[in-house]
Amino acid sequence: MENLFSLNGKVALVTGGGRGLGEAIATALAEYGADVALAGRTLPDLEDVATRLRALGRRSQAFQVDVTRVESIERLAKEVVAAFGRIDILVNNAGLNIIKCALDVTEEDWDRILDTNLKGTFFCCQAVGRVMVAQNHGRIVNIASQMAKVGWYKRSAYCASKGGVAQLTKVLAVEWAQNNVTVNAVAPTFIETQMTAKMFEDEQFRQSVLDRIPLGRLGKPKDVAAAVIYLASEAGDLVTGSTLLVDGGWTAW
Repeated sequence: MENLFSLNGKVALVTGGGRGLGEAIATALAEYGADVALAGRTLPDLEDVATRLRALGRRSQAFQVDVTRVESIERLAKEVVAAFGRIDILVNNAGLNIIKCALDVTEEDWDRILDTNLKGTFFCCQAVGRVMVAQNHGRIVNIASQMAKVGWYKRSAYCASKGGVAQLTKVLAVEWAQNNVTVNAVAPTFIETQMTAKMFEDEQFRQSVLDRIPLGRLGKPKDVAAAVIYLASEAGDLVTGSTLLVDGGWTAW
């Protein structure tokens, strides 16, 4: 049987690709054969990852972007096409959270979260979507969250933003299906990364999370990366408009 998961000859763009989940996704894309453009705010982190991907025999380059600014996103899309010739896969991974009770969330907090997680995702989809529609081919994978489906304490703005990503995914999938562009989302549970390590030093919090996950463990970056590979590859050709939960059963309750 042919390798339906091969990404040989494809060009992928990963936002927030300099560390944590983005780094794991970018690495997996390269391991499956894709050349990878890495985008984010901090070039040194991105350059480090790009160097490691080039060691795998792939083309890789770092690009600076502020996903809260449309002109920055549009420039990114043009720069990636100029460097790589095309964009076959877009992974919208850039995101942030500010953990506060709903009564304490400020307008600035709300705007920072929604501008990064939802506005940034939409305009990255739009800029790269133009490229993919012209190519008559493309795969977009938005990183949502299980919190697109369920609520959780101190994450009102975050849940709202990720719920928006899930709905946005459906709309774009419908609009661009005629151009052979699939748009899907991956919705992880809590993932163990350098960024979440401090949060899980609180044993009571860690246990409260584990108690919600029937499979009994936190997620790992590779769990999310594997889902992205499926949706970005030929194996996922008939899947569009879906949000794939990688949550250990959290939302099955």
